[in-house]
Amino acid sequence: MGITLDGLSSGLDTTALINSLLQVEAIPQTQMKTKSAGIQSFISALQGLNTKVAALATQATALAKPDAMSPLAVSTGSDKVTAIVSAGASAGTIDFSVTKLAQTQVSVSGPLTAWPDSSLTITAGGKSVTVTPETTSLEDVVRAVNAADSGVRATKIAVGDGQYRLQLTAATSGAAASFAVSGTAATFSTAKAAQDAELTLWAGSAAEQSITSATNTFADLLPGVAVTLNGIPTAPVTMAVARDDAKATKSASDLVAGVNDILTLISSRSAVNTSGTSVSGGIFTGESSVREVNQRILSAASMPLGTPPRSPSEIGISITRSGTMEFDEKKFSAAMAADPLGVGARVQELAARIATAATAASDKYDGSLTTAITGQQSQVKDLGQRILDWDLRLASRKESLQRTYTALEVAMSNMNSQSSWLSSQVAGLSSGSSS
Repeated sequence: MGITLDGLSSGLDTTALINSLLQVEAIPQTQMKTKSAGIQSFISALQGLNTKVAALATQATALAKPDAMSPLAVSTGSDKVTAIVSAGASAGTIDFSVTKLAQTQVSVSGPLTAWPDSSLTITAGGKSVTVTPETTSLEDVVRAVNAADSGVRATKIAVGDGQYRLQLTAATSGAAASFAVSGTAATFSTAKAAQDAELTLWAGSAAEQSITSATNTFADLLPGVAVTLNGIPTAPVTMAVARDDAKATKSASDLVAGVNDILTLISSRSAVNTSGTSVSGGIFTGESSVREVNQRILSAASMPLGTPPRSPSEIGISITRSGTMEFDEKKFSAAMAADPLGVGARVQELAARIATAATAASDKYDGSLTTAITGQQSQVKDLGQRILDWDLRLASRKESLQRTYTALEVAMSNMNSQSSWLSSQVAGLSSGSSS
């Protein structure tokens, strides 16, 4: 746009006039900006809620796993021995010593530049497999061994001076997975022998007995208790399985707290506030997707549990008048003491239901809250484009108004010039007549 003549002839503040006209014409755009800002605030609120619901889904899913509510805890007193309690476990103790760890056989050839034969035979578990590589290159030998169903894996290892050694490793650990190599002039040495893990029970007593495992895990050493060896302790190990009601109580309490965190957030942001004659709602007031999440989670947390169905309040989990959950630790602890397995099963059923409800809301692909957020983001994107379009429209309108008012000032300037000329001519005529 060229130079504007702001009131040069008319005395008008044309810039102020144009700006006032543009402000009126920009009212729809201003409304769209206000609406976009409101939607973005709503999106942020939904995202905050979705984060909490997703965390609850993760928490409840973990608690719904079969062993999560086990009323038993196990200790070994050694960082080299770990134990896990599963269904069917019972309280008890046992002493043992770790004699051996399980090993996987590793055999290594002498230095080679190429395979000396056209084949080799691997014998493992009473079965012999003859491997015939395509060529005598060590790469082909490795490829052929790994493709064969021999229970052995091969690796070529560089040892310098253009030479390599072929390492053969059993696919599994334990004495039963030992193997032998024959049918070749290549010589093999055992770098690590196949070996079972071994425990000695009641060592030093008349009842002493050794037990073995092909791996470093002994399943059901005690009923429902699996022991894994991470090393050989220097001292005998005493493994104890005992009741741990405090763990179960905390898990249930944390689950109720997680539910309450969400219900309280929704309630506080859905409340209607009245101030005099003014009534205003929270950011979630009237939002159907949020109301649905609230109802589903509350329903999942309050419906009867077990067979026959029994109220969660029997184990200290109940709904308050305000629509939140309440955890009665004393009542829960008493229920655990009377029926630990039954209470654990009911808490896991409760957790599974809550996990389902929370996942349905927060799933990153098709959760109801995720869908609501995506829909609102689409609206913001659409409004953003429309606001940009208005910027172009207003810029064009401003340019048009500036041209109009500039033309007006030029026209008035010309008219003023003509008026001055006419006035001078008339004055001249008057002077001539007088003379």
